[in-house]
Amino acid sequence: MRKIFLTLMLSSLMVFLLVGGTFAQDYVTAYTSLDEQLARKVFEKYEENTGIKVEWVRLSTGEAVSRMMAEKNNPQTSIWVGGVGLGHIQAKESGLTIPFEAENAAHVPAKFKDVDNYWTGIYAGPLCFVSNTDRLEELGLEAPTSWADLIKPEYEGHVQVANPGTSGTSYNVLATMVQIMGEEEGFDYMKKLDKNIIQYTRSGSKPGKNAAIGEVPIGIGYAHDQVKLKAQGYPLTITFPEEGTGYEVASISLIKGGKETELAKDLYNWLLSEEAAEIYASFYVVPFRDVELMDGAMPISEVNTIDQDDVWAGKNKERLVEKWNEEVYSGK
Repeated sequence: MRKIFLTLMLSSLMVFLLVGGTFAQDYVTAYTSLDEQLARKVFEKYEENTGIKVEWVRLSTGEAVSRMMAEKNNPQTSIWVGGVGLGHIQAKESGLTIPFEAENAAHVPAKFKDVDNYWTGIYAGPLCFVSNTDRLEELGLEAPTSWADLIKPEYEGHVQVANPGTSGTSYNVLATMVQIMGEEEGFDYMKKLDKNIIQYTRSGSKPGKNAAIGEVPIGIGYAHDQVKLKAQGYPLTITFPEEGTGYEVASISLIKGGKETELAKDLYNWLLSEEAAEIYASFYVVPFRDVELMDGAMPISEVNTIDQDDVWAGKNKERLVEKWNEEVYSGK
């Protein structure tokens, strides 16, 4: 009887482990820095397709990196979805992520993915100017079409941008000017621009929102945010600086030590699929797939972008922001 009892117990334990193992593999954990509505739609579609649930927490790029650093010895998630490329570079250099060459990454241009396959871009958004046409008419101004326009005396007090110390969007502006002009001339430009800035916001999306409601005539931000606002009926015009502009790359990385790495790899690959790209495009961003874009959205290939060096920008961020605070910031 004892032998039979032990056999039954072992059999039950094996069944429990097999079933428990199956259920344990029915989900994958994620941090995401995508817009919350976009994240929900993307992850729900993946679950619908595969039966694999994505248990996710929404964090900004900086918050995600900080959380992964704190959890480095005991990771709580397996994949990070969204967030600007600078954050993914920082995560790579901090030993927080692992390389993965996804099959669908073949569709992503080399400049929008890591050379060692630690991160891959899912969409890119260029910096632009967004102007409220009603306010421009009221002031007798034209929409700026160059960085040089933006520092002209007639725009004094009419431009809004975020603080590069609190906003990745605005740090991209600062890094763009240094990469276009060199550090000395780039900072000289930022000092001239400061004279025309009515206020520095904390959030990179806030200047566009304020331009939409007419609180300021001109804002600086990422194009997809402004296209979305324009589609909502706000009187806006979007222009790109003719000298060239910087851009963000929303990316994905696998987290080192994640408990569902194999499932996370499947999600990673699907996030680079045409089906996923169609969802991104429905939220006004421009993915690296030939899918139908929303009205007003422009492929980044049609925008004059700079030869952006995100690795350099990441390594120099703390120094450049500190220098901006010391030499440019006027306490607005």
